[in-house]
Amino acid sequence: MKAVDRGAGAGSGGRAADKFREPDPFSIEAAGQTLSFYPAGADRREAMMALLRKARVSLKLAFYIFAEDAIGREVRDELAAAARRGVAVTLIIDRFGSDASDAFLAPIRSAGGTFHCFSARWTQRYLVRNHQKMIVADDRTAMFGGFNIADDYFAPPEANGWADLAIGVEGPAVAGLVQWFEKLRHWTRDDGSPRFRAITRAVASWDWSVEEYGGRARWLVGGPTRGLSTWARCVTLDMARGHKLDMLMAYFSPPSHLLRRMGRIAAKGQTRLVMAAKSDNTATLGASRSLYRYLLRHRAKIWEFTPCKLHSKLIVLDDVVYLGSANFDMRSLYLNLELMLEVKDAALAERMREFVSEHIAASEEITPALHKARATPWNRFRWWLGWVLVSAIDYTVSRRLNLGL
Repeated sequence: MKAVDRGAGAGSGGRAADKFREPDPFSIEAAGQTLSFYPAGADRREAMMALLRKARVSLKLAFYIFAEDAIGREVRDELAAAARRGVAVTLIIDRFGSDASDAFLAPIRSAGGTFHCFSARWTQRYLVRNHQKMIVADDRTAMFGGFNIADDYFAPPEANGWADLAIGVEGPAVAGLVQWFEKLRHWTRDDGSPRFRAITRAVASWDWSVEEYGGRARWLVGGPTRGLSTWARCVTLDMARGHKLDMLMAYFSPPSHLLRRMGRIAAKGQTRLVMAAKSDNTATLGASRSLYRYLLRHRAKIWEFTPCKLHSKLIVLDDVVYLGSANFDMRSLYLNLELMLEVKDAALAERMREFVSEHIAASEEITPALHKARATPWNRFRWWLGWVLVSAIDYTVSRRLNLGL
């Protein structure tokens, strides 16, 4: 469903959006890994299907959304074909996000593969979502990022597809994904009731580093814990000492202590934030816009991406790059199961800043004057209401039900 906040205005971003072209795939060696990036939907689809077709031993997949549409049928049929040629196929989907029924996925089981549903029954645990997206082929090659299995995640901007990012990985870091997937598979029982206590213990402490490269590539996770999970904790610490921040972020509504740390970095004049101008949920747009005044006052540079819906999740902080499934909102920082790759590499950080710049060129700059003009009493109320719904009510209810806090 297309949903646009009409408070945006076309501005110069509308003209730039008309000229936007999805970036070509690119690869870079960083921290002992070969990382391949697929910003365009068609390239993402081709790389994903090639990964499925080439598998000979095993395929391990976990997705938040798995839809009963054209791409869903294509992936399902390819998984069934892999199982028939002897590949050990395991698919885990989140029942909150996915509408793929048992009947729709039955060909996978009929061919000898398996699929499980995370939190398949309606309980209070249903409010904690497995937001991760990953594919691991033969325990040697992987793909992860923000994309789901639904047509919109592979459609071009002119068809209002999602601007998203998939990352291919080859190298020692794949072993960490294999380890994490096995934990996820163990937690996802056949009755659809996840092993919640095991999950909370793991996300409070688990991370996996590539030791032979000095730990410069590290998997971090997020999820429901009484304290900060590893993903949220690392971002918080890095922002406390950071000097230069670039962010390309679909959903943005961080807690006040992280907003203040971003403000301190922005006060040095080195912060660029690219947010969504279009989304599937206008409350998330309002939640982000309710925070602009504070950031602009601290000299942050803010743009809104106008060509289509934005779903990318990318943070570049000094020479550290964060890539994966997590948004910069309360759910991704503290509640949902998330998967992020932290890479400490100056060349990669510079390349990803160039990637952010490509999106800035197709975005509308939110100057203090423009934000003031847009901040009518009615818009300010809508933005405040979006923040309440996204950052207060949803977060608080889910946290209290699941953690008793």
